[in-house]
Amino acid sequence: MISCIQKSDKNIQGKWIQGSEEEKLETIEMQFRGFDMVMFETGYRYQELYWAGQDQNWEYADYQLEKIRKTIKNGLIRRPKRAQSAEQFMNEVIPKMEVALDSKDTTLFNSSFIMLTKGCLNCHTKENVPHFTVKKPLNRVSPIRK
Repeated sequence: MISCIQKSDKNIQGKWIQGSEEEKLETIEMQFRGFDMVMFETGYRYQELYWAGQDQNWEYADYQLEKIRKTIKNGLIRRPKRAQSAEQFMNEVIPKMEVALDSKDTTLFNSSFIMLTKGCLNCHTKENVPHFTVKKPLNRVSPIRK
């Protein structure tokens, strides 16, 4: 019987991951980076959350909020020293936004979104990057609409 799966001694990881097993792991970890990519994704999802609320696309808004939570949570695994700064945001701000989304009330959503934005700014201040200001999105980038 001939198997469709053939084993090979080739380096299937690619040629850019080289060195000892420890060095390879360090290379992979470096590709995940620190918190900058977490904030990049969070910023995108923050905008999508805002526009989903404006469109009253509550399911999409729920999705974006959950992705914000997951992205930050995963980032805190890589950068646990940031956990204390993010604690209020994760444990208070996000749950309040969940309540707003569950209500499906645009007015409540908008006031909760202001609090979410303030939560972002508060965390940035705690991390000594208050110059990373966050404001309500002005222009829609994504093609997703309700």
